[in-house]
Amino acid sequence: MIETFSIYNIVGIGVALAMLIVGSIIDIWKREIHDYYWLGFGIIGVLLVIINPDIFAHLLNIGIALIIAPFVIFVWRIGLFGGADAFALITLAVIAPLATFSQNPVTPFTSLANAIILFMIPFILNIFRNLVSMAKHENIFEGFKENRMKKICVMFLGYRAKNPKFCFSMEKIQNGEKKLNITIHHAENEEYCTKPDTWITPGMPYLLLITGGFIIQLGWGDVLLSLFVK
Repeated sequence: MIETFSIYNIVGIGVALAMLIVGSIIDIWKREIHDYYWLGFGIIGVLLVIINPDIFAHLLNIGIALIIAPFVIFVWRIGLFGGADAFALITLAVIAPLATFSQNPVTPFTSLANAIILFMIPFILNIFRNLVSMAKHENIFEGFKENRMKKICVMFLGYRAKNPKFCFSMEKIQNGEKKLNITIHHAENEEYCTKPDTWITPGMPYLLLITGGFIIQLGWGDVLLSLFVK
């Protein structure tokens, strides 16, 4: 028979998965999630603490997990990802702190660290898309006078889109010439590009990667940490 404390952990994991999956769908659909969404799940997390029979041990786990809070708030404020992503990780720390079914280690940063690994997938897709376009003899750098190294870099970061949607422009005009612009785009303050036939970098819904990172955490633990800690 499953112990009571384990049942509460499983309930928390189920709530966390529902929160992240539904949030990811909303983020892909609207690219915006209201703060009330995270507040609602935060209240559920508090209720799970109150009804937990081992409340002090659970509060200790939450306290450890919330170490991530100041870090993700800082990352949000400098624009590397949106407020929804920061709130998701903070709420996750309350609902399912340090949750995993594996024997591998986890930390307050595990879901985020796993998400960063998944973040490599868009770079691979970008380079594949660009190589396919070049194989079709499409001049993806038409109108640009850039060195080879910069062209290689932008091929990883984005692609030339005919009808961009939920993307950020990678082009600028400098001294009357079109240039490729490799800069960090603020996730919340910058407008999406709508100009056709433009080099863009996709506005990746990072919450989707966080969801994947949490699922990996449940099944595997911390991927990077497990390579060094046996």
